[in-house]
Amino acid sequence: MADPVVWNLDSRGVARVTLNRPEVNNAYNGAMIEGLHAAMDALGSQPNLRVVVVAGNGRHFQAGADLNWLKAVRAGSVEENDHASRRTAEAVDRLNRLPVPTVALVQGFCVGGGTGIVAACDIAIAADTAKFAISEVRWGLTAAIIIPQLADAISARQIRRYALTGERFDAQEARRIGLVHEVVPEAELEDAGERIVSSLLANGPEAISETKSLALEYAFGKVDADTMAALVVSHSRKRQSDEAGEGLASFAEKRPARW
Repeated sequence: MADPVVWNLDSRGVARVTLNRPEVNNAYNGAMIEGLHAAMDALGSQPNLRVVVVAGNGRHFQAGADLNWLKAVRAGSVEENDHASRRTAEAVDRLNRLPVPTVALVQGFCVGGGTGIVAACDIAIAADTAKFAISEVRWGLTAAIIIPQLADAISARQIRRYALTGERFDAQEARRIGLVHEVVPEAELEDAGERIVSSLLANGPEAISETKSLALEYAFGKVDADTMAALVVSHSRKRQSDEAGEGLASFAEKRPARW
């Protein structure tokens, strides 16, 4: 099987991290989460790293959690559920805190955890055909572990709409609420990303790192150790709730949930 996350680094110090489960629309599972950690571990040892571009292989950027994986994790112990939530939360938090600028290139569906990845990146560009949703509540789950990053990107007011309704919204609405910075025709997505990368490379790397650090210091969604622990527990316990059981069953059985 192909690696669920692949990365490369060019001569300019520009890394491309690619979510690589196109057969399931890049839905994340434990292997993809660990792949993201491994990529960030490896890139952290590269002295010439300047920019990280995050992309999805295939038609879609990232379609949220793999619901089959969620069901399997849910059936495990409390400790196993806590571990899954913690590793997921840590992956998004690490991406948010990378000392180099990050650029997300979004096409197709960007759902659930995918919106957290986009919110954790410094700059996000979407194809005009992209579709978004913070959809956890549809399955009796919560987006707890990505709420801090979403709060910084789109504000509590927009979370109180889109994370409560779970409704889909298009790329222009994602731009309006602040989840993405720019919308371009899908055929121009790579060129738009390269334009942003070129702008970043023209600036002092230490100045960029210090500026990003200061922005995070004054952000609303700061995550300290105690906050992280509380988010992990909230996320994990909800996955094992009766409501989540009904939500995941309704998805598998292609029927409305009996709330």
